[in-house]
Amino acid sequence: MDKIRVLLEGKRIALLGFGREGRSSYTLIRRILPRQKLTLVDDNENVRNDPQLTNDPDLQFITGENCLIAIDDFDIAIKSPGIPSNRLPIGLQKVKISSQTDLFLQCYGKQVIGITGTKGKSTTASLVFHILKNTGRNALLVGNIGIPPFDCIDDIVPDSVVVMELSSHQLEFVTHSPHIAVLLNLFQEHLDHYHSYDDYKLAKLNIAKFQGKGDFFIYNRDNEALNTLVAGSGRLNQELLPFSLETGTASSIRKVNNWIELNTGGTKNKIYDTRLGQHLIGHHNIYNIMAASAACYLVNVSADDISSGIRSFKGLEHRIEPVGEYEGISWYNDSIATIPEATIEAVKTLKNVDTLILGGFDRGIEYKILYPFLVGSGISNIIFIGAAGTRIMNEFSEYGASAIRFYTAADFSELIEIAKKVTKKGSVCLLSPAAASYDMFRNFEERGNVYKKNVRNLGPSQNFKAI
Repeated sequence: MDKIRVLLEGKRIALLGFGREGRSSYTLIRRILPRQKLTLVDDNENVRNDPQLTNDPDLQFITGENCLIAIDDFDIAIKSPGIPSNRLPIGLQKVKISSQTDLFLQCYGKQVIGITGTKGKSTTASLVFHILKNTGRNALLVGNIGIPPFDCIDDIVPDSVVVMELSSHQLEFVTHSPHIAVLLNLFQEHLDHYHSYDDYKLAKLNIAKFQGKGDFFIYNRDNEALNTLVAGSGRLNQELLPFSLETGTASSIRKVNNWIELNTGGTKNKIYDTRLGQHLIGHHNIYNIMAASAACYLVNVSADDISSGIRSFKGLEHRIEPVGEYEGISWYNDSIATIPEATIEAVKTLKNVDTLILGGFDRGIEYKILYPFLVGSGISNIIFIGAAGTRIMNEFSEYGASAIRFYTAADFSELIEIAKKVTKKGSVCLLSPAAASYDMFRNFEERGNVYKKNVRNLGPSQNFKAI
């Protein structure tokens, strides 16, 4: 905690936003610098009445629609992830923008395994944490998973391993990187927060940009956008550990004769036998397992302990999650799928999808990859919801989708009723929306929970067997 105090003491500090992470930053600063002058910058006027803030004589407020214009008046602005970068004033000195993530990495980065990617980062971070905890390691799981890193500072000791799930918003303004960085993939996402897709990709690459000798960068060589980005990033001083499922590819982490194998320092180590089976199903999860295995091996977890942890890990809620079998239909919740690539993987994994639910908040991402896949998928029904659903339906109509029946729903109650009537008995109804949830819900978790509640209202579950 003293490290954070040294970085902030005597500075003119602005806190940008007072959501979960902004509140966490305020709480820590008040613990270590109780009389430091602070300014809270937030477009919500009502933040002035927050009970946590009303008795702070050293706190000032700048609120309202144009509040961010004032950032240049401060030495450091600690930005919350929820504030889009395209809202920041043009010409702003970016050197003034910091974040809880960057301050934490500056102080504790050598103890951090940082994990990012457009999809799979929650699963991979949770898997790494699970493996470490299973071995009795002093492990902490923080970041985009829902726990601000400042909230765990009291629990960090010299032998702690901090597993951080990192979003592009958390990485965009960092000037420090974790000791072990994992970048799983890059696809179009969050375009409503950035000026361009390139800006989003560069934000993700920051997870490794500031690494040095003795650090490790684990990344997916099979992902075209990511591989191109790494190849064009210039000289990198850390040890690069690309992973790949493509045969004939020179990679440090590969699947060879069913074994996940790590080659580092000229030594080949067999880490995990995929024939043993695991709860993480689907081709995409093999990549997640490869990345997690390598990260754990680098912090001296044995191959046997890695294998045991993978086999006992149950996976995440809202990711190809079985809800139940009702009236002969198997219902699955994949609400976490907010991009078309994730939806494609879910359909491939389940194989027997008859009804697919698509749509939500429209962030302007491209869906061209989705349409030809769905035409050949064997899906009979698609139920569309929200603005993204309307756009997908209109675009998809041009792709020869006459064999697929289209339906629209105004809410999730109507959606379930339609699915119950049209889905073939003995097949799957899948919520995998390929869109964000913010039009109707606070987040994808709430969307998934509403879906599950509506499904379970159909009646008692039959003998549902997860695939």
